[in-house]
Amino acid sequence: MTSPADPAERDAAAGTSLLAPGWTGSPAASATGDRAYLRALLDAEAALTRAQAALGLAPAGAAEAVDAAAADPGAFDACSLAERARSGGNPVIPLVADLTKAVGEPYGSYVHRGATSQDILDTATMLVAARTLDLLLPDLARTERALARLAAEHRDTPMPGRTLTQHAVPTVFGLKAAGWRSLVLDARDRLTTVRSALPAQLGGAAGTLAAFEAYGATEPADLPAAYARELALRTPELPWHTLRTPVADLGGALAFAAGALGKIAADVLTLSRTEIGEVAEASGGGSSAMPHKANPVRSTLIAAAARRAPQLAATLYGSLAAGDERPAGAWHAEWEPLRDLLRLAGGAVRDAAELAEGLRVRPDVMRAHLGLTHGLIVSERLSAELAPVLGRARAKELLTELAARAYGEDRSLGELLSEVPELQDLDLTSLTDPARYTGAAAILTDRALERR
Repeated sequence: MTSPADPAERDAAAGTSLLAPGWTGSPAASATGDRAYLRALLDAEAALTRAQAALGLAPAGAAEAVDAAAADPGAFDACSLAERARSGGNPVIPLVADLTKAVGEPYGSYVHRGATSQDILDTATMLVAARTLDLLLPDLARTERALARLAAEHRDTPMPGRTLTQHAVPTVFGLKAAGWRSLVLDARDRLTTVRSALPAQLGGAAGTLAAFEAYGATEPADLPAAYARELALRTPELPWHTLRTPVADLGGALAFAAGALGKIAADVLTLSRTEIGEVAEASGGGSSAMPHKANPVRSTLIAAAARRAPQLAATLYGSLAAGDERPAGAWHAEWEPLRDLLRLAGGAVRDAAELAEGLRVRPDVMRAHLGLTHGLIVSERLSAELAPVLGRARAKELLTELAARAYGEDRSLGELLSEVPELQDLDLTSLTDPARYTGAAAILTDRALERR
């Protein structure tokens, strides 16, 4: 049963893929590889025998024997299991055969007793998810801490606010970083909630626990709780073979996390363009053809994950329509998209932590860009300030005229306003300074940073 030294199998066990630099090498990669899934399947089988032994439905020796046989995933041939899974449609069936053989007499008959394949595979999936989230959440915390530092440091760093790709009104970089952090905390809260709710699965052939009664359980409904305790998973209210809330919620939380980090990546990709250059990744990636380039690779990989995640989650939501007491196809459709989501989110979180911790902010460039529109970035303020002096219609007419002249004559709006006789008593220097028109941005930043 020992796995062969096959490169493809080694890659699957280690969590590597030639076409997946976004998640390869991340903690989530190894936690979701074939070896990790095999480990979880074996853990689920061993826990089932222990739970039955704890309730007097199996001898203690059986639990010890199954534990010993299931202790080493390397003793089982993952490639063989995958190939033999085709005959029954899932890998649990051949795994039970191999595990039963490994346990041998007199306890082999206690392997998988009373369970159905979906009990084991669903439970193993929850174990894989729990172990992956336990690795993912610390990286999310790293990201949050780095963004909090950026927000506090740049609480008063003015920059252009952009709407529909154009300069709108001034803002501060601290508020932008605080917004990023808020999304990260939203993702943390959703993933933490989902993590605490991951349930074991145990229902038998059609969710009635009937087989356990046949094997001597006087209270078969107590067995799922004992099983969940063995695995440190939540006790399910009901067998959920066709009640796929746990998978849908997990997929939704992972997709949200990828999208939340994708917002950060989208902003960094824009602000790090050569023509803008207001931020830069700590160490950009190189180009195979252009030696001068320092590409924002972390942001690029996060953005890719954010684009893939919604479609993967959609498959999981589509699988909620699972017929009968065991579905044909709906359950099977979940396996790969859920693993992909765990990997994508895990890789995105890893990259987001590195991105946030190393992000270089260029306040001088931001300040210079505030003048690109010749002072028109504060036209909203001037409309309000000039209306009491000139009247609303006259103020609008004047600003429209001066806006055209500012571009046509390459002069600042403040300079042109200073030539208007009716405005000589106004402090035009202050009124036209973009850094003095950031509203409550700094206060909002402080308020956002109070969230823990």
